[in-house]
Amino acid sequence: MTTICQSCGMPMSETVHFGTEPDGTVSEEYCTYCYQAGRFVDEGIRLPEKIAHNVRLAVSMGMPEIDARELAENTIPTLKRWLDQ
Repeated sequence: MTTICQSCGMPMSETVHFGTEPDGTVSEEYCTYCYQAGRFVDEGIRLPEKIAHNVRLAVSMGMPEIDARELAENTIPTLKRWLDQ
């Protein structure tokens, strides 16, 4: 089973995908693109901005925008980082 980042939804299947805690250990919940040294790389970003960012990223990787938006809007709000927003 692949773990997904609880900030962006990225699948994390290899050690290099996982972020790090303040002490340098591997984060079990967040990817390296979202979380480094115990802090969110995009600290202060709001949920709508995160969704828009993920849509742009997916489109740049070849996903049709309508599919990218549906995936982001249905996935990101359910992740641990965003449950209180």
